[in-house]
Amino acid sequence: MINRLAIGPALVLLIASAVNAADIYPARSIRMIVPFSAGGAGDIIARLMSIKLAEGLGQQVVIDNRPGGGSVLGTELAARANPDGYTLILVATAHALNPGLLGKLPFDPVEDFAPITLAVETPLIFVVPTSLAVNNLRELITLAKTGPNSLTYGSAGQGTSGHLATELLSFKTGITMLHVPYKGASPALIDLLGAQIQMVCTSTLPALPHVRAGQLRGLAVTSIARSRAAADIPTVAEAASLADYRASTWYALLAPARTPAPIVMKVHSAAMRALRSSAVTEQLLAQGAEPVASTPDQLRLFMQNEIDVWTKVIRQANIRPST
Repeated sequence: MINRLAIGPALVLLIASAVNAADIYPARSIRMIVPFSAGGAGDIIARLMSIKLAEGLGQQVVIDNRPGGGSVLGTELAARANPDGYTLILVATAHALNPGLLGKLPFDPVEDFAPITLAVETPLIFVVPTSLAVNNLRELITLAKTGPNSLTYGSAGQGTSGHLATELLSFKTGITMLHVPYKGASPALIDLLGAQIQMVCTSTLPALPHVRAGQLRGLAVTSIARSRAAADIPTVAEAASLADYRASTWYALLAPARTPAPIVMKVHSAAMRALRSSAVTEQLLAQGAEPVASTPDQLRLFMQNEIDVWTKVIRQANIRPST
């Protein structure tokens, strides 16, 4: 028989232990796993955040790059880490794409993590060569409707954000375009500049310089609101009357599941101060990225919605990961 009298004191001791751990946290350096290679956008954002996080928490935040498997390797490492607040992870859009692309994962992308904050979003942009006879996104859609695969579009690779954002547009407008995957945004833009393909959807960072130089035409950004880095370019919702369209590259800070709530909230508070600091905000905006700073509950709902939306798009378009 269960000793109910023993449960009360035991529970009190457990709660007291968790509170005490939060009171002294952090007592040593914190590891932030970044499941991408050094030097990429995710790594840059992580290092930018880590400096201000360290200031807010009073301990060093050490970046641990663990690329591989489309971010799965580093994410699995974080999911299995001790939930004591000394391991964090900065995940990106792939966290929501992998369930649809890869099927069974060695972790649950929602349940195996304690959400902290949606940190940063970077919109994508639809760009075309100036030689293409379209002036806006609606005209591009009309041109695409002249016949299946009458337009060819490039992306940074199979299953990347730009590929899926274009397939989402196709799904919502009933068009079919021929996809040409490249090994990165740069070669796709080179072929676009040479008019060998008709459209590319990619991050604003590599595309906007060509738009500003008059070499490419920016048709629409994929975010809900216009990008402050490209305020003159409409959103897809505005340009094509698709009120519920939204796609972006995003970055979110997580901890392993069962990390004590007081520790999660302490990290969240430090992350809010970091993302709202002028130094971080200015550097993010200069790169076309938008600081977000959500609550943990908002991030949990956001991730689940992203997984649901993109899994549906992936299945509808029969997208498979590149080999």
